[in-house]
Amino acid sequence: MPLKTIGTIAIPNAAGSAFDHGAFDAKTRRVFIAHTARDCIEVIDHDAGRHIATLPGFPGAAGAVADNGQVLVTNRGSASVALLDAVTLETRTVFKTGVRPNGAVIVARSSLGIAACIGDDNEAPTLHLFGLSDHKQVSIELPGRPRWCVTDAAAERVFLCIREPSMVLVARLPDLGAVTHWKIPSSGAHGLDIDHATGRLYVACDDATLVEMSGSSGEVTNIWPIGGPPDVTFFNPATGLVHVAIGEPGLVESIDPRSGRGTRTATGAGAHTTALVAPDRLYVISPAHGGILVLSDT
Repeated sequence: MPLKTIGTIAIPNAAGSAFDHGAFDAKTRRVFIAHTARDCIEVIDHDAGRHIATLPGFPGAAGAVADNGQVLVTNRGSASVALLDAVTLETRTVFKTGVRPNGAVIVARSSLGIAACIGDDNEAPTLHLFGLSDHKQVSIELPGRPRWCVTDAAAERVFLCIREPSMVLVARLPDLGAVTHWKIPSSGAHGLDIDHATGRLYVACDDATLVEMSGSSGEVTNIWPIGGPPDVTFFNPATGLVHVAIGEPGLVESIDPRSGRGTRTATGAGAHTTALVAPDRLYVISPAHGGILVLSDT
């Protein structure tokens, strides 16, 4: 069965706009959404089911990730990442990055932030690591355009999708050392998440496939077709489902890796980005709905 529609949450100036990656902070029970076209972050109170703040000053906001009351935002328009306090909604600090930062990770217990930068004609793509407390930085060059990234359960390794050549790049934390490249048979590695309990990676690819990989060896264990070129991808540990947002024609593909069965839930044209609110809600950021289409994952 498709996911159940719970309702919608309005976001100011959302109709016909452009958004990117969103994140749920369990400590504050708020959802933070990159509103790319408006250079801001939108804040949702999940328990109240309403929009509570628009935070300006995030040029070309490309992604938001959250952990234990801290939010990291990649600012593609200013070659920087911002560390935001999820409680006060104040920006604590801003770190300079390479050109066009995109995918990101934050690990509060290790005080680490990570940003993958696309680069341009004059600057190669790079991966940057930041000490959120001591402000130390490490960076490495990348073999191609980066997409999304995640860490393993122990935050000992980071996994990063590279579009071309299509692969998952693996690097040791906290020094970005021991880099390995796990090539995958599908083209255009894009959306990414991980099942921390099993270590399995789920890579949504531009050729309309979802690839399951071992997070320890890189072995490809399954490939499933999906309904179009994907973007944001979430694994829900509470239900065991992988949700892939597909902006055109506008749907969420939900696959159960245990059986291989999948369902498709219609959303709206351009709804290519989501935020998972554990344990049972998927927020689909949908310009056609003027904000968020709230779906139930149970």
